Amino acid sequence: MGAVVLGAGRDASRPRIGLVLGAGGLTGAAWMTGALPALQQRLGRAAGDAEVMIGTSAGSVLVAGLRCRASVEEMIGFHRGQAIPGLRELPPAHGGRRLPPLPQPRMGSPMLWCTALLTPHRVHPRVSATAWLPQGRGQHTALHAMIGHLHARHHAARGTAGHWVDGQTWIVALDYDSGQRVVFGRPGAPAAPLPDAVVASCSIPGWYRPVRIGGRRYIDGGVRSLTSLVLMADAGVDEVYVLAPMASTAPGPARKPHERIERTVRGLATQSLLRDARRLRARGITVTVLTPGAEDLAVMGVNPMDPRHGQAVLETSLRTSPAALARPLLVA
Repeated sequence: MGAVVLGAGRDASRPRIGLVLGAGGLTGAAWMTGALPALQQRLGRAAGDAEVMIGTSAGSVLVAGLRCRASVEEMIGFHRGQAIPGLRELPPAHGGRRLPPLPQPRMGSPMLWCTALLTPHRVHPRVSATAWLPQGRGQHTALHAMIGHLHARHHAARGTAGHWVDGQTWIVALDYDSGQRVVFGRPGAPAAPLPDAVVASCSIPGWYRPVRIGGRRYIDGGVRSLTSLVLMADAGVDEVYVLAPMASTAPGPARKPHERIERTVRGLATQSLLRDARRLRARGITVTVLTPGAEDLAVMGVNPMDPRHGQAVLETSLRTSPAALARPLLVA
C-alpha cells in the first residue's frame, strides 16, 4: 500500500479535515473499509467527523455510512459476512443473481451524444463515450434499502428528520444527458434523498439503470473522476485524506499481460490523482493520498466488481494500512 503526502496545513492546532473516498467497485469498497481503522487512529477522531466528505461511486456508500454513524466495526463486519442488526431483512442484490441483467440493446443517452457532438469542449471525452453504451437494466435495490435503513436509524437515534445528513457531505454523480458533474449535498445542487444520491453515484453506465432525480437521469460519478478531489480546493479545509482504490503509488511488478494492462490503467489514474493533489497543495492544503500497494493488488485482482475477493482484500488492507500511513512519502 502506498501513501503520499503533499504540502503543509494552515492550522495544526485544530485543522479542518476533508475526507475523499473514491470509486473502486466491490474490492475498492472492501479495501477502503480495511483502511478506516488506521485512518481514524491517524486523525485522532472518527472518520465520520471530518468537516467535509466527498464520496464517488463505491466511496459514496462508505461516506453515507460514516455520516449516518455506522461504526467502522459494523462496516468491517458487513464485509466479513456477519449479520448486522437491521440489515438482515434487506432484499438480495440483483434479486439473488450474482450479476445484474444484461443491458438493453439501445443507446444509453442520445441527448448526451448530441451535446458532445455540438459542444465537445463542454463534455469530457470519457463522459461522452458513455453515451454509446447500451441502456443498463440493473437496479441497486439492496444498496438503496441499506442506505435508507442507516439513514432512518441515524435520524431516529437523534430524534430528527430530513433527507440528508449533517456536515458538508457531497455525493458525486453525472447528469447522463448533459454530461456535467453533479455534487449532491453541495449548495446549489438538485435536492435528493441520500439513498437516491448514493445509488446514482454507483450506477455504472451500460450495466445499471440511470437513476431519476427531479426529472433528470444520473449515472456513476467515477466516469468523470475517480475521486473528484479538486472539489476540495474551495471547501475551506486544511488537510485532505484521499482513499483511492483505483490508483496506486506503489503497484509492484506486473508479470501477466492482463496485469500489465491493469497497471497501465492504474498508472494513468495515479497521474491524474497526483495532479489534482498538487493543485490543492498550491492552495496551502496538505493532501495525504492512500492507495493500494503491491500486496493489496495481489488479492484485489483485475476485476473490481468480483465479490469473491472482498474479504481477502479487507483483511489485507487491515494489515497493510497502518504501515502505509506511518511511513508516508513526501512529494515536492
